[in-house]
Amino acid sequence: MALTRRHMVLAPVAFAMAGAAARAQVQVSGGQLYEKITEAARSLAPGGVLRVAINVGNGVLAQRNAQGEIGGVSVILARALAARLKLPLTLIPFDGAGAIFNVGDKDVWDLAFLAIEPERAAKIDFSPPYITIDGTYLVRIDTPFRNTADLDQPGVRIAVGRGAAYDLFLTRTLKRAELRRATTAAASVDIFVAEGLEAAAGVRQYLVERAQTNPGLRVLAGRFTGIEQAMGVPKGRQAGAAYVSAFIEGMKASGEVRKALDATGQASVVVAPMVGGYR
Repeated sequence: MALTRRHMVLAPVAFAMAGAAARAQVQVSGGQLYEKITEAARSLAPGGVLRVAINVGNGVLAQRNAQGEIGGVSVILARALAARLKLPLTLIPFDGAGAIFNVGDKDVWDLAFLAIEPERAAKIDFSPPYITIDGTYLVRIDTPFRNTADLDQPGVRIAVGRGAAYDLFLTRTLKRAELRRATTAAASVDIFVAEGLEAAAGVRQYLVERAQTNPGLRVLAGRFTGIEQAMGVPKGRQAGAAYVSAFIEGMKASGEVRKALDATGQASVVVAPMVGGYR
């Protein structure tokens, strides 16, 4: 999963914050607030440009239009943060979360949209989650499997996107089933179909889309995990990470995350609850 070379450079855009989002800011004088924002900007983007890794392999987080331009809730949040910090913005598309994490220590990006995972938390400081997505299975319509727990059996082969949050979770938790890893989420479903595997694991919304194009497939109603999506900052940028955490809680409280999801066709996605320490 190689880094896409085509970078999209965007100027900061104006973004109005209201209600609880504005209250997420520490109540200080104008000069102190300017210093706080300046400190966060320098910490988060020491190069002077906010470089944001966007996972275009997750259709809940990002989508491309007919012109190839990237949109989605992650892009909306990235633009809003860059505007708040008065930083120019560069969006760096990746085909999957694994590829983003793999270059996290190579000074390629300053901020990433990733699921919270213990393995990743060793190198990344995560904000509170802003949405939660079901991790579930795509199976054949005539399969005997009815619950996600039914899949953890000897002889069951499950396709996954390498390095995705659900790959990491299933690697830790499955005891008997076998994981077959593909380069991307889309490729994992292709392998599941082509090789006659028992299931493909993934994000519910994407698996439902694939099932709708193939009447021989169905998505299990339950989930094996709730995937908490957050903003991630490389370790060592404490002021920037703290600002990002307060920012994301403000965006949830103000309803801006909900509005961004609805505006980008993701009405079924659940906004994560507020975290008490950031109210």
